[in-house]
Amino acid sequence: MREGFHDDLKQLDGRLAAMAGAAAEAMRRATRALLTADLPLAEQVLSGDADLDDQRAACEDEAYSLLALQAPVAGDLRAVLAAVYCAEKLERMGDLAAHIAGTARRGHPEPTVPPDLEPVFAELGEVTSAMAERLADLVHGEARGGYAELSRADERVDELHARVMATVTAPDWTQDQRIAVAVSLLTRFYERFADQAVSVAKRLEFAATGDLPG
Repeated sequence: MREGFHDDLKQLDGRLAAMAGAAAEAMRRATRALLTADLPLAEQVLSGDADLDDQRAACEDEAYSLLALQAPVAGDLRAVLAAVYCAEKLERMGDLAAHIAGTARRGHPEPTVPPDLEPVFAELGEVTSAMAERLADLVHGEARGGYAELSRADERVDELHARVMATVTAPDWTQDQRIAVAVSLLTRFYERFADQAVSVAKRLEFAATGDLPG
């Protein structure tokens, strides 16, 4: 019975890793759509968001089934509860990527991001999507140290967020107020995506070690 339980737990881990990979790809595509005003790509991200919702529901159903039928304790219990927590956060990361794609769709055919801020948003997209990809590794591998690693990446996202805000509030800002509001909201989506990724890494490390990092 315990062997079967651990097989089910591996399947649950597989779902989480797939969700992390999907969130990473959604963020990468949403950023590309944003910077290139690619409407079909933005639509792909928006339509694909429902898949992450379905994956979260499936993950939760499997976790609750394990809780009901196997009554896990100690480390196994932490792992199952962490899966429920992490699935919610990963689904939220997909929502945030969809918000970025939605902004790209509303701004079409013109890019929302001014040319001088494009490198900043390109880096935001790369850092955050890499954070989500790293979560997939942490699910299957050694989770210890993952929280510290992703916290450092989150600090870089915070720096980029601050750079955008300093730019749009500077006296020499030449774009209109609508653009300032749009890019301010966009950078907040990236920041929240990174925050959710750090939360997932923290819970994965706790599930693996029994110690809550931070």
